[in-house]
Amino acid sequence: MGRPGDEGPLGDGDSGSRGRGIAGLSLPYQVAAALSLALIGALACVHLGMVFLHVAPSNTVTKQHGEAVDWWVYPEFEQNWKLFAPNPLQQNVAVQVRAEYTAADGSRRSTDWIDLSAEDGAAIQGSLLPSHVHQNMLRRAWDFYVTSHDGDNRPNGVRGQLSERYVRRIAVARLMERDLGGPVERIQLRSATSAVDPPGWSDEKIEVKPVHRVLPWWTITAADLPEDAARDRAEAER
Repeated sequence: MGRPGDEGPLGDGDSGSRGRGIAGLSLPYQVAAALSLALIGALACVHLGMVFLHVAPSNTVTKQHGEAVDWWVYPEFEQNWKLFAPNPLQQNVAVQVRAEYTAADGSRRSTDWIDLSAEDGAAIQGSLLPSHVHQNMLRRAWDFYVTSHDGDNRPNGVRGQLSERYVRRIAVARLMERDLGGPVERIQLRSATSAVDPPGWSDEKIEVKPVHRVLPWWTITAADLPEDAARDRAEAER
């Protein structure tokens, strides 16, 4: 303990109060810290405002700036309230794909069904910061397709055609991540819908066999491939 009047480590007797918090920093650092806090506060206010507009009923602001709100929210900050709906979802929907490819000997071969939804589930299982892309991209693309097609897989206008191209590109991109043995020529998608198991204390009886919705085979074109892959494929076919 120093005697009264002794200078502290910073050179004066009032250093204890001046050495704490932002006040203890030099002027340039104080300005930088204040600007950083202001920026963080402004960003937090913008984020809360965007999320509020996303979940709020349709209004004048969302009608005029809906695209900007969606750009900010999707896909990382999407809000889904179905858990609190009067009738929560009671089904698991798995999206699966199989491919027809050209083998090295020139023959056409088909793969088994590949469960893309199971791969997304495995990618986020146990993750502290699960990716919203793994959670939502394929699921929302399939929902988009189902709601824009009838029971016979006929598109309902332009949205149906757009949803078909979207889900097809997602499936092709996922298939390109693995070595199938040759270039993919056609793909086929299907969904497997199964009921969620009831709790152990329930006497409810459910059908455990999944119900499939099978789509027709789609021929892969350059428009379904990423730009680099489409260029390489065109050069290989010359």
